[in-house]
Amino acid sequence: MTSTTPSPTQLRLIIETDDFDTALRFYRDVLGMPEQLAYATEDDDRVAILHVGVATIELATPTHARNIDDVEGAPRTPGALRIALEVEDTEEAVAAARAGGAELISPPVKTPFQSLNARVQGPAGWQVTFFQELETLDQRAAHEGFTTDDARER
Repeated sequence: MTSTTPSPTQLRLIIETDDFDTALRFYRDVLGMPEQLAYATEDDDRVAILHVGVATIELATPTHARNIDDVEGAPRTPGALRIALEVEDTEEAVAAARAGGAELISPPVKTPFQSLNARVQGPAGWQVTFFQELETLDQRAAHEGFTTDDARER
């Protein structure tokens, strides 16, 4: 499919927080997102740009979001702001986040999507899901239900 619309080259997720230092420490120091750039003027005018690697946007219906909450054993919180981070080892990521002050929402669980997921409460009201892929994209694509939305039967 060809498009004349220019493709974005970067995704920035903006987290507004009243406790900048706590949020910066959590995302930079605890979760290991290196600081690329920071800007500050006077008083409390501060921003930090943290590098996360590859970014995707996950669009989900409320039904799917409920199913994920059920699979992860997390309480349903409609409209909750949530970041999902792919990690090499979910259990290690959870341990580091908890050591950094995050509260465990749901412990690691193997999902039907062939990932190991866990969720913690991060600063500024954001939840953080850690996921460790247990299969490649090609392996998952061979399972029933995995396709692209434009190719699925309606």
